[in-house]
Amino acid sequence: MFLTRFKLISLLISSLITLQSVLSLAEPDVLQRHQLEPLKRGTSYVNMVYFVNWGIYQRDYHPQDLPVSRLTHILYAFMNVQVDGTVYTEDTYADLEKHYAGDSWAEGNDNAYGCIKQLYLLKKANRKLKVMLSIGGWTWSTNFAAVAGSTTTRATFAKSAVTLMKDWGFDGVDIDWEYPANEDDATNMVLLLKAVRDELDSYAAEFASGHRFQLSIAAPAGFEHYSKLHLADLAQILDYINLMAYDYAGSWSTHTGHNANLYANDEEPDATPFNTDGAVRAYLDAGVPAEKLVLGMPIYGRSFQGTAGLGEPFVDVGFGSWEKGVWDYSALPKDGAVPGFDPAAHAHYSYDATTRELISFDPPEAVQQKVAYLKQLGLGGAMFWEASADKSGSASLLETSFQSLEVLDNTDNWLHYPNSRYRNIASGMEEGAS
Repeated sequence: MFLTRFKLISLLISSLITLQSVLSLAEPDVLQRHQLEPLKRGTSYVNMVYFVNWGIYQRDYHPQDLPVSRLTHILYAFMNVQVDGTVYTEDTYADLEKHYAGDSWAEGNDNAYGCIKQLYLLKKANRKLKVMLSIGGWTWSTNFAAVAGSTTTRATFAKSAVTLMKDWGFDGVDIDWEYPANEDDATNMVLLLKAVRDELDSYAAEFASGHRFQLSIAAPAGFEHYSKLHLADLAQILDYINLMAYDYAGSWSTHTGHNANLYANDEEPDATPFNTDGAVRAYLDAGVPAEKLVLGMPIYGRSFQGTAGLGEPFVDVGFGSWEKGVWDYSALPKDGAVPGFDPAAHAHYSYDATTRELISFDPPEAVQQKVAYLKQLGLGGAMFWEASADKSGSASLLETSFQSLEVLDNTDNWLHYPNSRYRNIASGMEEGAS
C-alpha cells in the first residue's frame, strides 16, 4: 500500500515538471551521466519514415501528404513473399491502380498509377529523397526462413525484389524479417541479403553505372532476437540497420511500461523491461559501425487501462486509433490526461487519474532527447513508424527530428529506369507518358 501511494505521489510530482525543465533533460549533462562520449563526424544524417500503403483507406493518408522536404528516405511498406521466394504486392489498387488528380483514364494499362506514380513524382521534385521497397513486416515474415534456406529461393527473392524496385522507380530494398529464430536462420539471413546486394549491384552495373542502390533492414531491439543475429556480417552488406526501438511494453506485459524508453530505470524495473541504450551498445559492441545504425522511434503510443500508474498491473489496454491499445501520436495526449516524465528512463507518458489510463508515447521533447543521444554516439540518423500518425507543424515528430538532426544526407536519388515495365516510369514521367 505504501509503495502504491509513493508511486502516485511520484506521478503527481513528475506531472508538474515544466516544459523548460523537460527540455533541459536533453542537455549533454544528463547524457554524460550515462557515459556518452561525443563523437565527431563529418557526415550527415538520415531521417527515414515508413509509409504504409493501407494508409490510403481509413487513415486517408496519401504520398502527397508526406513532409518530403524533411525526409531522406521513405520506406514503402509492405511487400509479401511467396514460398518460392517471389516478392509481390498484396494491394495492386493502392500501389498501381488508384487514380489521383491529374491521372488520365484514357491511357492504357501500361502506366503506373496509385502510390507508385505519386512517389516517383515526389522523387522527381525532391532529388535528395530516396524511396525503399520494404518487404515483410510482422504479418508477412512467415516465409522468410524457408526462402532464405536455399540458393534457388534466395536468387528468386533477390531477382524479384530488384525487379519490383526498378519497375516502380525506387532507390533500394528494405527487409523486415520478424524474426530469425535460430543459428540456421541467422546464417541464411546473411546469405539472403548478400544475394540482394549482388542483384542490386548487377542492376546498377548495367543500367546505373556508378550508382549504389541501397539495402537496409529493420532490426530488433530485444536481446532475445538480436543476440541470434550475425551483426558484424550484416553490417558488411547493409547500408543501414534500422533499430526498431519501440514496442517495449504492451498487451503482452504484466505491468504498465514505457513503449520506447532510452534507458533502464533500476527503481522501476517492471516499467523498463527493455531499453534502447542497451540495444544500441550491443550492436556497436558486435561490430556494427555507428554510422550504419539508425535509431527507430514510434509515432504512436501504447495504452494501459485500470492501472494505478507506471510499473503497476493493469486490467486491459483499451481502445486505440486503429487497433486495441495503440494510439496515433496525433490523438495524444488525450483530454484530461496529465503529462509525466521518467527522468531515469528518459521516457514520457500521460496519466488520467479519473479513467486510470496510462499511455506511453514520445512527444517532441523525446525526439529531441533521442536525436541528441544518437548524435553523441555518431549514429546514422532517425527512423520512424509510421507517417500517417504524425501531427503537423511544430508538433510533428518528423519536423522535430529534421530540425534536431540539422544536416541531412544529401545524396541524390535515381530517376532513370529505362527498362521499367511501366511506360511513364521508363520515360521519367515526361509529357504524354503519365
